[in-house]
Amino acid sequence: MHKKQYVVIGMGRFGTSVASTLLNAGQEVLVIDSNEEIIQKVSEFATHAVIADSTNETSLKELGLWNFDVIVVAIGHDVQASMLTTLLLKEMGVKHIVAKADNALHGKMLEKVGADKVVFPERDMGQRIAHNLMSTNVIEYFEVAPDLGIIEIAAYGKLVGTSLLEANLREKYGITVIALRRNGKLLLSPNPSEKFISMDTLILVGDSNGIQRFEADYSIGQEAAYS
Repeated sequence: MHKKQYVVIGMGRFGTSVASTLLNAGQEVLVIDSNEEIIQKVSEFATHAVIADSTNETSLKELGLWNFDVIVVAIGHDVQASMLTTLLLKEMGVKHIVAKADNALHGKMLEKVGADKVVFPERDMGQRIAHNLMSTNVIEYFEVAPDLGIIEIAAYGKLVGTSLLEANLREKYGITVIALRRNGKLLLSPNPSEKFISMDTLILVGDSNGIQRFEADYSIGQEAAYS
């Protein structure tokens, strides 16, 4: 998978979750927050951590954010700050902006000021929970950008009894297993020779097309679990 550069602005629960997941997937992540104490706490979840006011155009320009592939505006309930940040980033020529919205009106406003993708963590979580109740294998799916998805999926079918090396998922689908959940424990970067068992949960990252092909190939008698 091609290594990209990401920025996450606003290090609340959502922003921290996105940043740590990207970092674990081997991506380069710059995190930004105006709170020095927060930056000190979350610096371990990023390649670089910067204290900055994202509503200050000069601060954003000094960071050269237009050079990054994707910027996630994860600012919490401050609607004005999230909108102004998104607008400034768009005017700077940022390639792809993913913005967090608290409600539909906030989402529409973010789209109008330049967000390429708007996500609704609370609403989407409810939809994913409902979706997961109907799907046997897909536990979680999150699209960070149009060409990057993260999926948590139960080992099943042809995967059981196969090792990571034998499955050759990176070569076949361009996806990487970043962690394995087994017996309540999370194993990061599992051993390639480790064979999957029926109780395992895999956490994969890769481009959306590859993830969909993988899920379709390993689905047995069920609909593909993507919307």
